[in-house]
Amino acid sequence: MSSRPTTPLTASAAPAVALGDAAESRDQRVLDQRARFRTRHARALTDLMGQRDDLRGVHALADLVDDAVRGTA
Repeated sequence: MSSRPTTPLTASAAPAVALGDAAESRDQRVLDQRARFRTRHARALTDLMGQRDDLRGVHALADLVDDAVRGTA
């Protein structure tokens, strides 16, 4: 006979909830970080387009973002 315990090990629900909360928290941080990046990028692009009129027409997406930001200001 071995000296191992005979009681089966079962996982409790509490760690799963804690891991779920951690994953949601991490996901929310990523979403917040992406939103801050988009805002920072749009602002920098708009500032650049305001300083350099010669850049208009070079990149269609840059023009679109610039127009969208200026249209909402």
